[in-house]
Amino acid sequence: MMKKINPESLIKKLIPVFYKAGAKSVSLSKKLKILIKEDGTPVSNGDLEVDKILQNHIKKISPEIEIVSEETIKRTKMKKRKTFWLIDPIDGTSSYIKGGSEFTINAGLIVNQKPVAGIIYAPKLKRMFYAFGKNKAYEINKKKKKIKLNCKKILQRDKIALTNSSKPSSIIKRILKKYKVQKFVNMRSSLKFCLIASSEYDLYAARARAREWDYAAGHAIAECAGAIIKTHQNKNILYGKKGFKNPSLIVRRNSKI
Repeated sequence: MMKKINPESLIKKLIPVFYKAGAKSVSLSKKLKILIKEDGTPVSNGDLEVDKILQNHIKKISPEIEIVSEETIKRTKMKKRKTFWLIDPIDGTSSYIKGGSEFTINAGLIVNQKPVAGIIYAPKLKRMFYAFGKNKAYEINKKKKKIKLNCKKILQRDKIALTNSSKPSSIIKRILKKYKVQKFVNMRSSLKFCLIASSEYDLYAARARAREWDYAAGHAIAECAGAIIKTHQNKNILYGKKGFKNPSLIVRRNSKI
């Protein structure tokens, strides 16, 4: 029988690990070795080294909880799951390979198919985001200042959305129009969830794409900060599906958006 899970304790133990993994990712970015996976996407030695660091430490702090990682998915049994970790060691690999700053390191804790806690670090930006429950979402900024995230506040400004592409599809354009978004910015990693949680942006919409590990940590952080996360059909997003495929997605900073 699995012992009672303490998300706060687990996430706090991972903060120094994520700083370590971030430093490793930056040092390796100067001498990357790139491979192409079977699905045609790139993977680097940086992705693989960060994955090792995360998996080794997560196994130590929660040996009873299964880990599902993008980089070891070929060895993972395809079945429905309820409680497990979802890891994306480097999200935004293309940004990472090009020397960009948008890439992130991610781990989300799923309990009964719901993201209850998450941690995301953007090493180049020196921004650490984490959450472990409702109204318990935080950022440690580059000055090492801890900030509580609350995206329910009302801001007097134009609505700004985030998208996966500089040329959104007609479906995404319709959603942006529906929510009266005045402008949008293209961004490629899970940093999108964090920047909505921090109230820097207001909305993110995506068609069914990517995999569960791309969303889990960010979903937990944004939702714990007060964001509303649903499919295009206004349904809840659950994790642990057999093929780990994501449905469509709309992240709204709050109910007033």
